[in-house]
Amino acid sequence: MNTNPTVCKCLRTKKMFIPEHEAEALAESAEPDAGAFYWCNRTLSKTGPDDQPAHVRTCLRDRKCFEE
Repeated sequence: MNTNPTVCKCLRTKKMFIPEHEAEALAESAEPDAGAFYWCNRTLSKTGPDDQPAHVRTCLRDRKCFEE
């Protein structure tokens, strides 16, 4: 489901479940605060296991909870 390999595989957004938008779901928007809501599939909340925000700009390889 994750088409962006630099983003954690546990990151989710509603666009991932809409077939027309699935491919671009985890592409970073040109607008920094475009209103997208992200959550971690491990914690099922807006923060990851490390209590940091789940977002396309923060759920990256340098995060200790990152999964490929």
